Amino acid sequence: MVARAFTVSFDGLEARQVEVQCAVTAGLPAFSIVGLPDKAVSEARDRVRTALSAMSIALPSKRITINLSPANLPKEGSHFDLPIALALLAALDILPRDAVERALALGEMSLDGSLVAVVGALPAALAAAEGDRCLVCPRACGAEAAWVGGAEVLAAASLSDVVRHFTGQSPLPPAEPGEVTAGAKTGCLSEVKGQERAKRAMEIAAAGRHHMLMIGTPGSGKSMMAARLPGLLPPLSAAEALETSMIHSLAGLIDEGGISRARPFRDPHHTASMASIIGGGKTAKPGEVSLAHNGVLFLDEFPEFPRQVLETLRQPVESGHVVVARANAHVRYPCRFMLLAAANPCRCGFLSDAARACSRAPACGEEYLGRISGPLMDRFDLRVEVPPVPFQDLDLPATGETSDMIAARVLAARAVQETRFAGHPSARQNADAGGRLLEEVAPLDDEGRRMLTRAADRFGLSARGFHRILRVARTIADLADSPAIRAPHMAEALSYRLLAGPA
Repeated sequence: MVARAFTVSFDGLEARQVEVQCAVTAGLPAFSIVGLPDKAVSEARDRVRTALSAMSIALPSKRITINLSPANLPKEGSHFDLPIALALLAALDILPRDAVERALALGEMSLDGSLVAVVGALPAALAAAEGDRCLVCPRACGAEAAWVGGAEVLAAASLSDVVRHFTGQSPLPPAEPGEVTAGAKTGCLSEVKGQERAKRAMEIAAAGRHHMLMIGTPGSGKSMMAARLPGLLPPLSAAEALETSMIHSLAGLIDEGGISRARPFRDPHHTASMASIIGGGKTAKPGEVSLAHNGVLFLDEFPEFPRQVLETLRQPVESGHVVVARANAHVRYPCRFMLLAAANPCRCGFLSDAARACSRAPACGEEYLGRISGPLMDRFDLRVEVPPVPFQDLDLPATGETSDMIAARVLAARAVQETRFAGHPSARQNADAGGRLLEEVAPLDDEGRRMLTRAADRFGLSARGFHRILRVARTIADLADSPAIRAPHMAEALSYRLLAGPA
């Protein structure tokens, strides 16, 4: 007998299915599981046996072999309990075999037969829809899995509910999708006093999905502004929300089956390991770069992160995906995020203040920011100095623009980009444009071209830096509702590039 299970192993976002083959043959009484199972899978035989006993179902005095196929794919987790139980019941002719073969199942079973939630219900539903099968899962996973819409989702509270459904005694109703939430309300950017240049840079970064680095003394407002960046971003589209939620489902971060339209904002501590940032571990789980997909990855105290962690960001920032390679897994995750970083100018933080700087200034600043390599610094489109705010300005009432006012301009600029890149699936915002496409969408007037050429010669811009300045200038022109890039747009883009490190 064969039933199909979902295993938490991915190639991109395509779920892999495992066939659970059950054979009941004459021989010694035994219950064995084969096919590279881990400890949790091997223990399924005890959970399944006890759960069936709680339902007054006695296993025959024969040898029972459960084969998880393909055998070369490592199996881990407790979500194989339900498909193993279904295959066993079908092999014993308690359930109709054709109905079980058309189902894709996942779920952990308690000793009394109740079903416990597991991670990965949303990608499992996607795999079921692609295979034209129904999905059988625990009730706690039903609201999450129902978001796919292309597959019938049967959410049961216990194994006995599943048995009554397949035998026609009490059919299970299809599960309903969970709630759509707008996300937690962030603070308003008008609460940040001063720092108008940094606020303008954040507007540009949000409009074009550009990577941004803020350098300033402690207490100048870097983290405060970063926390308000989500309020400038438009909500996720339906496709983006589903794509992002599948990654969060794999990490077990979806709460009560609800899907959020707010863009992810991840801010790991600088002591985080490379596996937690990039992804990895025994089963190649997604890291912070993937959990920030379609959102923002904020790295405060940027130079304090381990050098190896910082260098691994270079490829994901460029490509929009990350490949996590392990001995027993080779997984490709999407990670199209906006990198926002903040750093002090030196270890003590007061390099620009002669009265408070340490005795090693300015060498300490060069050494501290030197932890950020040239190739990584080259990937920041916007580099902004965040000076300390004078004490007298802190007593003034907040008079700056609100986050809603800036978000309206960001939304309008993104709408222009959505129209511009409608025929180019590889590009969504200006930060994605490259090569011939960038030349088409970023035309320069004569003065702007001369300005960019002089800057490239004087400051030794790399080819990457040259193109990133063009992208930023295109975004600034979009915010100004200008079809072409003018000299003022190019001048502003250059001013954000030629700061703090190699161009």
